[in-house]
Amino acid sequence: MQDDSRHPFDQPVEIPVDGVLDLHAFAPGDVPFLIEDYLEACLEKGIHSVTIIHGKGSGVLRERVHGLLRKHPRVIRFELDRERGNWGMTRVVLG
Repeated sequence: MQDDSRHPFDQPVEIPVDGVLDLHAFAPGDVPFLIEDYLEACLEKGIHSVTIIHGKGSGVLRERVHGLLRKHPRVIRFELDRERGNWGMTRVVLG
């Protein structure tokens, strides 16, 4: 008999804290917690420039990310990364 109590997707996902956060692999409901935790982890490592990859799509996720960044007390500024990702990436400066 197989033990189904441990689903592989129930385990925590370890994300490298390197200043680039790609949201493609995460559920939309996880985004607020993920961004908060990731930005704090970057600050702990002394990383003050972060790129968030949210994709182009319809713009719903981009606007959600930007709304979260507007409220974050350590975000100095953010802007779309038009050089590398056009509408699909946001560059964030933390302080």
